[in-house]
Amino acid sequence: MRGKILSALLALLLPAGTVLAEDKDPLALLELGAAGEWDLNGSGSGFGPTAAIEFTAIKNWLAIEPGVTTRFGRGQTEWDTGFVFRKPFDLSPAIEFEPGIGPVWLYTVGNDRTTDSIGVEASAHLEIWPTPDRKYGWFLEPSYTYSFGGGHEQSFGMGTGLLIPIE
Repeated sequence: MRGKILSALLALLLPAGTVLAEDKDPLALLELGAAGEWDLNGSGSGFGPTAAIEFTAIKNWLAIEPGVTTRFGRGQTEWDTGFVFRKPFDLSPAIEFEPGIGPVWLYTVGNDRTTDSIGVEASAHLEIWPTPDRKYGWFLEPSYTYSFGGGHEQSFGMGTGLLIPIE
């Protein structure tokens, strides 16, 4: 009798543990890469490193990505610090698409002036996972930024780099 009860409990617990192990998502994703930005008003372009960390707030519904990008252009350096809210879509087991929008703080130093403004960023984040275990991946992220500051600058950006899961 005791063996049957133990077997029944193990049969119930093992499939549940297996499902939980398969369904386990990483705590966060570290994104490291490079980005470029082109001013749509014609005032130039810049390139530099980008870093962000993405975490899931509501599974299959909301991902949040705070990040920073530093761009070096002609005689100026710009720091963009954003906080993007994303909706994840699984296109296949290896590809995810996450459109998003959120606030961005733009700080530019150079050309004998410093500007500081707030804006909004919209982006289309594509994640590609080359292995089924998702130990690493890469991303491609086109974006559009609109500044609420003087001149209402608008820009198109493109970022790419590595995805590193944090367990």
